[in-house]
Amino acid sequence: MKKQNKDAVIVTGSEGALGQALCAVFREAGSYVVGTDKQGNGTGVDHFVEGDLERLCREAEYRNSVVKTLNAALGDRKLKCLVNNAGVQIVKPSLELTAGDWNQTWHVNVLAPFLLAQSLLHALQNAGGSIVNIASVHAKATKPGFVAYATSKAALVGLTAAMAVDLGPGIRVNAICPAAVSTPMLEAGFGGRAEDFKRLGDMHPAGRIGKVEEVARAALYLASSEAAFITGAAWYVDGGISVRLHDPT
Repeated sequence: MKKQNKDAVIVTGSEGALGQALCAVFREAGSYVVGTDKQGNGTGVDHFVEGDLERLCREAEYRNSVVKTLNAALGDRKLKCLVNNAGVQIVKPSLELTAGDWNQTWHVNVLAPFLLAQSLLHALQNAGGSIVNIASVHAKATKPGFVAYATSKAALVGLTAAMAVDLGPGIRVNAICPAAVSTPMLEAGFGGRAEDFKRLGDMHPAGRIGKVEEVARAALYLASSEAAFITGAAWYVDGGISVRLHDPT
């Protein structure tokens, strides 16, 4: 009879390309993976919990229900890591951004990670667990049209540092800031523009865009005991793009 794994991880946004990679990497490492997303079939996880993070921020009763379901999914397993991966990206120039755009972005990208961490705090403390927040290179270097998204990811990095101080030494909190990674959505955006896609990769000192598995493995390491002295950090898994100047000459 297979021994039940007593360590568990919760991954939000588990149905997206990066979410699926995170779930796969943690499962391969032996963790029991509870995935949650707005909708989906839960392929690639041990247990799937449907949850709308924007609604979770607005409705306390709904939040309590989702958290109760997540805790039930854990059973008697130890919650070793909460991976706040879910995010929303609204691309609009400043003059077109609405209060609704800001509320949605803030709720999903910043407030939900905090509220989930707060709600699961005791489970994390009892397991000596950690939190990994998936931020973005946009927290440091951005481009036109990303005002709401970049601001939210900068706030998530700030939240990471503040919570690391507030929750230490019992719980470690770290962030990962990926640049462009190869996903079906990114590739579809470059449909028919192979040269532009290649140019994007060439802009990175690493000579290419990233892979979702590379981001996932960074999260796995930060959640492991090997990273026991790392907390409050923001790791830029970005192929060096955030430190490169792109002058016109």
